[in-house]
This record gives sequence, C-alpha cells and structure tokens, in this order.
Amino acid sequence: MPIPVPRLARRARTAAGAVCALALSLLVAVPASGSAAASGCQVDYTVNEWTGGYTAELRVTNAGPALSDWRVTWTYEGDQHVTSAWNASVTQTGHTVTAVSTAWNGALATGGTVGFGVQGTSGAGGPAPTGFALNGVSCGGDTTTPPTTPPPTTPPTTPPSAECGDAVVCDDFENQAGSVPAGDWTFTAPDCQGTGTAAVDTDIAHSGTRSLRLDGKAGYCNHAFVASTADLSSVGPVLYVRMWVRHTTALPAAHVAFVSMPDSSQGGKALRIGGQNGALQWNRESDDATLPAQSPTGVGLSRPLPTDTWQCLRFAVDTSAPGLDTWLDDEQVPGLHADGVPTRDIDDQWLSRTTPPRPTALRLGWESYGTGDDTLWFDDVAVGSSPVGC
Repeated sequence: MPIPVPRLARRARTAAGAVCALALSLLVAVPASGSAAASGCQVDYTVNEWTGGYTAELRVTNAGPALSDWRVTWTYEGDQHVTSAWNASVTQTGHTVTAVSTAWNGALATGGTVGFGVQGTSGAGGPAPTGFALNGVSCGGDTTTPPTTPPPTTPPTTPPSAECGDAVVCDDFENQAGSVPAGDWTFTAPDCQGTGTAAVDTDIAHSGTRSLRLDGKAGYCNHAFVASTADLSSVGPVLYVRMWVRHTTALPAAHVAFVSMPDSSQGGKALRIGGQNGALQWNRESDDATLPAQSPTGVGLSRPLPTDTWQCLRFAVDTSAPGLDTWLDDEQVPGLHADGVPTRDIDDQWLSRTTPPRPTALRLGWESYGTGDDTLWFDDVAVGSSPVGC
C-alpha cells in the first residue's frame, strides 16, 4: 500500500481556468543496490494545470552515491499523458513515466540537484504522481516533514539548449555588461511609447546569469520592445525562431503582443505573437487578422502561456508561401498552424491574405491595447534558416 505523500499546494487563476501548483517532497534512506543505485532521493514536483493540459517542473536531489547518468521514474494515477519535455528525454508507457538525463546534465553528485520539466494533456486531471525512483531505487518510505518554504520559482540553469549552427541571431545575453540592453540589442517603442521599460536581468535567467526583462504596462498603444540589430530580410526561405520566455501574468482577454517582427510584405507593419481570450495567437497588423480565429473553435485549439516557468517557444514562417507553424515546448499548437488550406473558424481569416510574409527584424517586449500589465523575460534566442530545437 503506498505511503501517503505530504503535499504543499498553492492556487492561482488564469484566463483558461483554475491553475493549481502542487509541490511534493520525498526524502528517504534506501539501501544501495549496485554502483548505479541511489541510497535516497528527494523529488520536488510542481505542476501548473489548465483545462486539458499541464506543465510540471521536477527537481531531483541525489542522497546516494555520485551518478554519471540518471533515470527518474514515476506513476500517474490519473489520465495525465506526457507530450514533450525539456532538459530530459521522457517517455510514457501506460501510467509509468521515465525521464533520462541528457548529454550535458547526466553527472549528479551526492547531494546534487538536477531539474527538468514535462508538458502533457490531462482530460480530468488526477492525484499527485507516486512511485518516484532514481536509477531504479525507490524514493518511497518514511517521509519527512514538508519543507517550510516552497521550491524556488527560478528553475536551475542549463547551458544553451541547442547549437545554433549558422543562425543569424544566437544570443544568451551573457555579453550584456550593463543594466541597459546594448550592442546587438536596442530599446524601441514602435508607433507609440508608454511606461514600459527594458533591462538586463541578473537575477532570473534560463541559462547563464543574464536575460532580457521587459516590464510591460497596460494602456492603449503602450509599446516597449528590445530589438535585435540583425537584418532578417534574407533569412529563409523558411525563417525559424527559437526563444525561451517566462512571464508573470496570464494572457488577458484583450489583445496583447510580446513578439513583433516588421514585415516588408505589409509595408513594414508587424507580424506579431501575443495573446487574446487567454490563449496564444498570431496577429497581422495590416488587417488585424488573427491565427487562430477568435472563435470558440479556434481559441480551443490554441494554448495559454504558462506563468512563472520558462517556456520554449518556436515558430517557422514560410517566406515563399502563406504558411507558418508554432510549437510550445516542442508540442505543435494546432490552432497556430497554417498549411495553406483554409479551415473555417481556425485559419480561414489568416489565409485570406495570399502574399507570403517577409519578416525583416525581431523585437521582443510588450504592447497592450487597453488592459494587461505583464513582466516578461527572454533568453537563449536564435533565428536562422534551419530549425533550432529546445
């Protein structure tokens, strides 16, 4: 019979529904069985849930011998199903999930901690996972008192998550020496400027010690961006962008944007990524078309942008045909996919314009059209003619 697991819970609200954060900790001593076995471990599992899906961050502390590689397993008792992961290779068979170390984070010293995360689907949710084990040795047993402080909100840093190859932009912002973005990045407020600000942050980063921070403010036409100086007008024929983004406030019902790309096919008006009705969307400035269409069907095929965690956002813009694709933590977002064949209430409005886009620059920041303060961080940004993974 499973031993009860102590739980820590905190709740928040998002536009997509209730979001729960659940922290679970186990710390036990189990006899070692072989050189690769752990004699104990602690697992902190923190989950954010919304209708139909979830993300979870895991921090595993090794209380046994040092490991050259690791494998963490656990069991879902509900209908959760993992669809993607970061900082680990994750598979699921039935209710059993297995996470295996990557090439850069396999070494785990005694007392060392490693972090990784998963994203998945969940029709009806379910109880906290059970049966955690590190390299085959159970973390079950006598449990300790739950920690008196919650797990840190900043995930452990990792090296840049993929080689950028010949990308035109490949920046982790570690070369930013001051508090104001400089060098390859410059502050800009296209169309109009409000009270939003930009800075180099040394407290929160996805990798290394620095990231770009944008404090976006509400109010009509309140724009604040940091723009790359790189010219993207010859990148293609498919332009691929990868970035890690983190933010504090759920996407509002009103229209906002946090990525803006001047588009020569629109006479310099922007191709934008942001949110509306609580979910991610594309927006074309010249005709205000959205992808997906802001219908119940279209919005239902998009995804919220989870808060207080780093998310890998990737997209591909075809500059030779009106097609584009979008992935959130390596999972394709169905509503943010346009393949050239119009589908009513999803991409028919977007594909009403047949001229292919031609982005010329990349701007990261915030623009509001009435409501919606948010604080955002950007890190490990890459732009090129070949895909760059998470």
